[in-house]
Amino acid sequence: MLLEVRDLHVEFHTRDGVARAVNGVSYAVEAGETLAVLGESGSGKSVTAQAVMGILDMPPGRITAGEVLFEGRDLLKLKEEERRKVRGAEMAMIFQDALSSLNPVLTVGDQLGEMFTVHRGMSRKDARAKAVELMDRVRIPAARERVRQYPHQFSGGMRQRIMIAMAMALEPKLIIADEPTTALDVTVQAQVMELLAELQREFRMGLILITHDLGVVADVADKIAVMYAGRIVESAPVHDIYKAPAHPYTRGLLDSIPRLDQKGRELYAIKGLPPNLTRIPPGCAFHPRCPMAQEVCRTDVPPLYDVTESDAERGSACHFWRECLHG
Repeated sequence: MLLEVRDLHVEFHTRDGVARAVNGVSYAVEAGETLAVLGESGSGKSVTAQAVMGILDMPPGRITAGEVLFEGRDLLKLKEEERRKVRGAEMAMIFQDALSSLNPVLTVGDQLGEMFTVHRGMSRKDARAKAVELMDRVRIPAARERVRQYPHQFSGGMRQRIMIAMAMALEPKLIIADEPTTALDVTVQAQVMELLAELQREFRMGLILITHDLGVVADVADKIAVMYAGRIVESAPVHDIYKAPAHPYTRGLLDSIPRLDQKGRELYAIKGLPPNLTRIPPGCAFHPRCPMAQEVCRTDVPPLYDVTESDAERGSACHFWRECLHG
């Protein structure tokens, strides 16, 4: 197994109390596999990724329990110097806001080349040549000339390609892409996702794709983990999720996707708002918004039930997963 996250817990100490951002998250990714992590803002997707990468701000954040096993090594037990050697070289992250993630006063060539001077000990000239090669690989036109330009001189889609090139620079075994298509138009979104999928196939790397958009992952993910209030509430192969969701929250997310056959109808929206993480409701955290909620949902926290009905492994944190699955 390339990456295995086991029972991860992360909390933040705030003025309003302790925010339990991640509450026992477990998932695994193999080489060449794509895991899509879905959920609304505040569900814990990005915090989990930051804990895996070792870039969580501590304080105020704190990892209180769990393991992050990368090729069998628990990254949470490594010293910071050892952790830095893993970041970039073995696992990398693509951030959602390329403009704020790139340094505005350095050329893109310098920023791409830094990966090679720091991790590979290359000369600045050789690092610049590698930067041009990377820009060509992610299909940025006139790379030899544009390598001397600054981030603000690129479009949003091209900046995102530079972020992908930076993540791919040292050919890591795992990439975490955090909302890589946010704020991009639909055509550019498709191009970015196609590029990620192509590079993943070429290097057989593991990919964790964090998003709130089920439409983005349909053609690229192998399996999906749906998060709500810091927990995984459903996990399944991608086709099973779309065919028959086993959790009301997943069903709500699917029903919220605009469809051509529903032209003129009002777009469905899940009622209410995600919970305040300092005051997560008792029982199932989704019960205040759930159309299927009953008394047991208000008192008992549902485990991740094994809902396997075929050869594929899947789970649902819903007391009434059968009704949801066959409803």
